[in-house]
Amino acid sequence: MKKILLILSMVSVLFVSCRKNLSEFNEDPKHTANAPSETLFTTGQKPLADWETSANVNNNIFRLITQQWTEVTYVDESNYDLGTRAIPDNWWRDLYKLTLVNLQASKNQIPIDVLDATERQNKTAMVDIMEVYTWTLLVNTFGDVPYTEALDPNNFFPKYDDAKTIFYDLLRRLDEDIAALDETAPGFGNADIIYGGDVAQWIKFGNSLKLRMGITIADYDPATARTVIESAAPGAFTSNADNARVVYLGSSPNTNPVYVDLVQGGRNDFVPANTIVDIMNTLNDPRRPLYFTTINGIYKGGVPGIGNAYATLSHVSDAIKEPNAPSTLIDYAEVEFILAEAVERGFNVGGTAQEHYNNAVTASILDWGGTPAEAAAYLAQPNVNYATAPGTYKQKIGTQKYIALYNRGFQAWVEQRRLDFPALTAPSTALSAYPLRFSYPAAEQNLNSTSYNAAVALMGGDEVNTKLFWDLF
Repeated sequence: MKKILLILSMVSVLFVSCRKNLSEFNEDPKHTANAPSETLFTTGQKPLADWETSANVNNNIFRLITQQWTEVTYVDESNYDLGTRAIPDNWWRDLYKLTLVNLQASKNQIPIDVLDATERQNKTAMVDIMEVYTWTLLVNTFGDVPYTEALDPNNFFPKYDDAKTIFYDLLRRLDEDIAALDETAPGFGNADIIYGGDVAQWIKFGNSLKLRMGITIADYDPATARTVIESAAPGAFTSNADNARVVYLGSSPNTNPVYVDLVQGGRNDFVPANTIVDIMNTLNDPRRPLYFTTINGIYKGGVPGIGNAYATLSHVSDAIKEPNAPSTLIDYAEVEFILAEAVERGFNVGGTAQEHYNNAVTASILDWGGTPAEAAAYLAQPNVNYATAPGTYKQKIGTQKYIALYNRGFQAWVEQRRLDFPALTAPSTALSAYPLRFSYPAAEQNLNSTSYNAAVALMGGDEVNTKLFWDLF
């Protein structure tokens, strides 16, 4: 790029005789050479929240994969067409080049910006927690990915690291980050758009992420999962006030991506899928008016994979389409579902499975705007009550967790693959079986082919039905 600018400068000098120093043409007058670590941290956080929340089918189709939503006219993505819009390429690019690159730049800038050692330690740990979070998205989407050689601008062909090795290294990093956080020193302040620099909340966030990672490997490595979960549980979220989320603003350009996609864009492309609507109808779930609109007094979802008539079906609720609706990364309900499952697996986290399950369902209902009375009545129903609801603990927890993760399609996809409930089947018109991972980006296949081929050989194929290491059942 500098060579191009230099050539343009040499041409321009023929016409601009007052310019004597050609290096001036390589300077960008609109951007600083070294952005502050605070700015870079914010610039890493916000795109991450945007990608997880977006309804743009070029980037995020997880609500469609998990059949929380389905499409009306253009149904390619509901039929698991990942290639036409290069969705794996876009997801890969967004996480690597926009989130991780900015977070790494923030981390590199901290020693320059911050003189106090403890503040520097806090900020470095916060950045690393965000990096760990982002790496889990990549691993849980693709499996093996570039890690140890990633983000090096001089390495155009990074090798892929084994997904399991990455995951365990992320757990190590997370332990170090949690231990490094010191509540007596400041964090990023207002540049932290999740917690406003509150170090105590970052400790809870780190432990809650650790819980999530521990339960992810519980089938694959129960011994490590036990150690991870038992150490993290005492420090994790204890109420909805702890929820890790980005609250968007009421005016552009910092509005919720769903508002941008559906309201500003004037699009009527999506309706709730009958998969989740029918489950909630059967359970008389009080969150239905918070999730969906009615049509002729009933909640009616569209059929995944086929064309649907928008005017004859329920729609996404107004609450989800508000410009300032939040993007949630991890919440208290998710933590309590993990603890319920941990009890069932024999881990020492205190309480009973039913107590944690009740806490999780209640937290979800209240967080969406329901009432304690609605939560109590819902949990008293025999087909919801943990003691009497049908199925194994995976079915009970999996079904309720799926409902609670509405509008959080990516994590719903992780949990459905892990718990296998509710059972989701591919539409009859789908291009593949239900996706268990994304295939690698076409750009990686074409430009980083040696590393790509080695990774595919180790993983056993680059198909959407190739299971990740933790997905045993």
